[in-house]
Amino acid sequence: MGRITDLSIPDLTGKRAVVTGASDGIGTVIATRLARAGAEVVMPVRSAGKGERAAESIRTAVPGAQITTRTLDLSSLDSVATLTSELISEGRPIDVLVNNAGVMQPPERQVTQDGFELQFGTNHLGHFALTLGLLPLLRAGGARVTHQTSIAARSGNINWDDLNWERSYDVMKAYSQSKIAVALFARELDARSRAGGWGITSNVAHPGISPTNLLAAQPGLGRPKDSAGRRLIGVLARIGIAGTVDSAAQPAVIAAAGSVSRGDQFVGPTRMIGGPPAELELWKPLRSMDDAQRLWTESEKLTGVQLPS
Repeated sequence: MGRITDLSIPDLTGKRAVVTGASDGIGTVIATRLARAGAEVVMPVRSAGKGERAAESIRTAVPGAQITTRTLDLSSLDSVATLTSELISEGRPIDVLVNNAGVMQPPERQVTQDGFELQFGTNHLGHFALTLGLLPLLRAGGARVTHQTSIAARSGNINWDDLNWERSYDVMKAYSQSKIAVALFARELDARSRAGGWGITSNVAHPGISPTNLLAAQPGLGRPKDSAGRRLIGVLARIGIAGTVDSAAQPAVIAAAGSVSRGDQFVGPTRMIGGPPAELELWKPLRSMDDAQRLWTESEKLTGVQLPS
């Protein structure tokens, strides 16, 4: 593992970046860093009001920033298809895609609009459909695609016999599966790009632990107040053990736009839950390319989304 000492971002003027989950937390920091480097940043968001408030905060922090919001609900394949069609019709190459949005640990099993277990459907399948839908623009831009996984992917596996956890639901195991799937998809995307000459590089990042809104009060998920885990993380961040929201964003920023990208890399904090970014050795659940290929095939079947012809 080597600590990444060059945290500078090259000039991104004229580049287009798409960042999911940019309406708060880590995503807003990522979008701000890219905008500060000169990129035009597209923020697909579920809540228009929340998204515009985040966009305005970026414009305040970065005068002259080019920021637009679009509508996207990753738990709806129809919403994903609408956004990809909109961006394809604009014809602008995409140079950077950061698949950052996610949901974590609803109090009980919930499903997406298409009937998938919520965490697997949102964190992985929604981004799978989005990325494949945008593939012509990603290829045109020679894009760098970054996928945000989690320390929950250090252990666990893909529940191949019950991907949607219909028979026996374990919320944490389902979350781990979703984040393992995110990383396996990232690796298979990079492998297919290399084999097919697509010109895309695909990397994995993880933020460590920081006081984001993933475990905060979210009435829409059935969580009326901050979880105990969220309160503990806030304490750990204040005493310097866990990361801050700003430091937690650094691995994805470096993977997306730093000088280290060569594809199939894994970037995270030097310590498991915080610290400066470093290139990491892949965790065991993320190493099997057989699993990555199998997941791609299963994801095509589940979403009905395939590589553009």
